[in-house]
Amino acid sequence: MESRARRAREMMARLAPNGKRLLGIDPGEKRIGLALSDLSLTIASPLETMESRGFHRDLAHLKALVETHAVGGLIVGLPLHMDGGVGARAQAARHFAHRLGASLALPFLMWDERFSSRAAGFTVQEIGGRKRARKPRIDRLAATLILQGALDCARPAAATQHPCVLSPSDI
Repeated sequence: MESRARRAREMMARLAPNGKRLLGIDPGEKRIGLALSDLSLTIASPLETMESRGFHRDLAHLKALVETHAVGGLIVGLPLHMDGGVGARAQAARHFAHRLGASLALPFLMWDERFSSRAAGFTVQEIGGRKRARKPRIDRLAATLILQGALDCARPAAATQHPCVLSPSDI
C-alpha cells in the first residue's frame, strides 16, 4: 500500500512542480467545467464553466487560464461506464486530453469521474436556483470533485485507504 501512496505523490509532483497548480477539467460536448488547485495541492476550487466552441477556440481560452494561474498539469475527467468499460464519451475525453496536453505542453492524468456529475447535480439541486442556471454550476463543481479526488489520492494517509488511478496507462 505504501508504494501506491508513494506513486501517487510522485505523479502529483510531476504534474505540478513547486509553485504550480493543477487544472481540473470535466470535458463535455457543450460545456467544459474547470477547477483549480491551490499551490499546496490540497484544495480544489471551482474556476468556471466555459461553453465549448471547438477545440482551437477552447484551446486559446485554456492556454490563457494556464498562463494566468501558473498551471503545471491537468487532471481530466474520464467518464467510464459503471462497469468500468470505455464508451464513446470516455474515448472522446481521452482524445481531448491527449490533444490538450500536447498543445499546451503539459502532463495530464485521466481521472475516473463516474459519480462526479451526479454528485455535483445533487449538490447544486440542494442549493436551488433556476434549473437553466444549474448546468454550468454542475460542470464546474464536477471538475472540482474530479480534481479534489486526485489531490486526496496523493495525500499519504488517503492514498492507502482507497485505490487511486495513478497514470494514463492505468485506464
